[in-house]
Amino acid sequence: MEAFDKALEKAVTALAYVACAVIPVIFTGIVIDVSIRMMGYTPPLFTSSVVEYMLLYIAMFSAPWLVREKGHVAIEAVITQLPAIVQRFLAKMVYLVCMLASILFTYFSWQLFWEAWDSGQLDVRGVDMPYWAQFLPMVIGFVFISLEFFMYLIGRRHYYSYDLGEVKDSV
Repeated sequence: MEAFDKALEKAVTALAYVACAVIPVIFTGIVIDVSIRMMGYTPPLFTSSVVEYMLLYIAMFSAPWLVREKGHVAIEAVITQLPAIVQRFLAKMVYLVCMLASILFTYFSWQLFWEAWDSGQLDVRGVDMPYWAQFLPMVIGFVFISLEFFMYLIGRRHYYSYDLGEVKDSV
C-alpha cells in the first residue's frame, strides 16, 4: 500500500503542476487578447473558449492535490468537543461519503465523456474543440479524488487534526 500511496502522490502532484503551468498561459492569453483589442484590432476568437476549458482543467487537476494536502475548509470546533471514538467514526463517515460522491461523479463524468467521444461532437464556439475535452478533466480529477479519500478511509492519513492549539494560543 505504501508504494501505491507514493505513486498516487506523484500522479496527484504532477496534475497539480500541470494546473499551475496553465495559469500563466491563461494570463498571457488574456493580456494578449485585451492588448490587441485596445490597439483597435480584432483579437483571436479562440481566447475565451480556450480559457474556459483551461479553468476547468485547473480546477479538476488541482482538486486531488487539495484533498491530499488538506486544503479544503474543515470546521473542527464542534468535533473537538466530542470523544475521540466519535471523532474517528465521524471522520470515517465523512471520508466514505466523499469517496462515494467522487465515485458517483466519476461514473457520470465517464458516461458523458464516452457519449461525447462516441458521437464525435464538436464544441463550436470561437474554435472547434472536441466535446469530450470538457469531460476528460472531470473523469481524471474525480478518480484521483476518490483514491485520496480512500487512502483517508483506510487510515493511511488523517484529514482532521483536532489540534486547535495554534488557534487557542493566538486568541
